[in-house]
Amino acid sequence: MCPDSLSIETRLAQVGCTHRDPTGAISVPIYQTAVFRHPGLGQSTGYDYSRTANPTRTALEQAIAQLEGGARGLAFASGMAAITTIAMLFKSGDHLLLSDDLYGGTYRLFNKLFTPFGLTFSCVDTADAAAVERAITPATRALLIETPTNPMMKISDLRALADLAREKGILTIVDNTFMSPYLQRPLGLGCDLVVHSGTKYLGGHNDLVAGLLVARDPDLGERLAALQNATGSILGPQDCWLLLRGMKTLGLRMDRQQLNATRIAQWLRNHPLVERVHFPGLEDHPGLEVHRRQADGPGGMLSFTVRDERLVERLLGRVRLIAFAESLGGVESLVTFPALQTHGDIPEETRERLGITNRLLRMSVGIEAAEDLIADLAQAL
Repeated sequence: MCPDSLSIETRLAQVGCTHRDPTGAISVPIYQTAVFRHPGLGQSTGYDYSRTANPTRTALEQAIAQLEGGARGLAFASGMAAITTIAMLFKSGDHLLLSDDLYGGTYRLFNKLFTPFGLTFSCVDTADAAAVERAITPATRALLIETPTNPMMKISDLRALADLAREKGILTIVDNTFMSPYLQRPLGLGCDLVVHSGTKYLGGHNDLVAGLLVARDPDLGERLAALQNATGSILGPQDCWLLLRGMKTLGLRMDRQQLNATRIAQWLRNHPLVERVHFPGLEDHPGLEVHRRQADGPGGMLSFTVRDERLVERLLGRVRLIAFAESLGGVESLVTFPALQTHGDIPEETRERLGITNRLLRMSVGIEAAEDLIADLAQAL
């Protein structure tokens, strides 16, 4: 792999290039095979069956581990498959703390799937370290954080929370999907485990579904690898190759996306029909100072609240360049209605308390010309 002393831009461009292929291929080959020939009785090339390991997947897993600064990377069929594997580290009676403003699918997973198996969880404002400390119980085993949160863009102090978790003997898990390792590397701040929906910024083209985990500690990585092998929630070689290809341009894409997002956030903030803009690149964002300490940019995600609920349907029906669609992080700009879509499984009273109202829209800003995106929003509003 590329030395850690190289810039992250260089390491991204070179992902997979040190894969030892006998032909000297620059692009990692797609090893579209389920099984591998054994050299002899009791001998192995290191690859036996693709559920356990596949060379294309190995190249991807090594790349994400190196980019995040971890000991072990794992590639999954989706981000939710990765989070499900994390949940399987715990047993009945264990308690987990989750960011109160997080992806609705993560909330649904714990609330509907793992609670019946005896896991308990609480949602807490992880932007408030004192509130997190108060919420820790003797049964608490892990803290799962999103920062910035989805969709309200709240910021949590990762170093402070990692220090607190270590003092209490619990794991710190960070969903780093919004930032990617290009902008934020939680393991270097003391966190234990990073999860990504590789579907989003890492893939970057809205053409694959994938999940990734990176463990800082080799033993934790081995435990997760054993769970992945047992359950079979792996990413196939074709999608591993697509994800590697997408990661090569991550830096270029995110530079453009966050530049566009900053211009759009500033424009929205001055629009008479917009009540509030949530974006960690604005000077009045309450988490700006913390975010600047732990991340290298604001990212390409923002949300905004319009003044009249009727404007939501009007905007979603009128946008032409921006697509009304779920997901995020691709080169194409998307707008989503969280209360009905990504966060529909969260109880209405909780959504309202968090600000995920029927007037909130979330935007994933792409790489188009910012002036064209602003023009589309202007005509839609």
